[in-house]
Amino acid sequence: MHQTRIDAQVLAQLELEKYIDEQARDIAPEFEIDAVYDADFGTLYRVWQGLKLLGTFYRADIDGLWVAQPCDCDARPRCETPEQAQLLIIALSGLLVADVA
Repeated sequence: MHQTRIDAQVLAQLELEKYIDEQARDIAPEFEIDAVYDADFGTLYRVWQGLKLLGTFYRADIDGLWVAQPCDCDARPRCETPEQAQLLIIALSGLLVADVA
């Protein structure tokens, strides 16, 4: 009987985690990063929201900074970190709202 109670607790915990993940996906959009090789830029990282490409970023050989290339935008901001480049792409896509409280 002790094993049955443990199995029920494990099952309940797994169901709760699945529910939380589903709710999080509904509330906040999911972003994915992948990488491809590009002859001009070397490793080119791509930021996706589902099937929509939001932009790309790469590390510049000249100064080592990260160059963000958001889609539908002519800006090419340079960033200190790849995380900053990702956030800029998301922000310039209109999907990131700053908290000004």
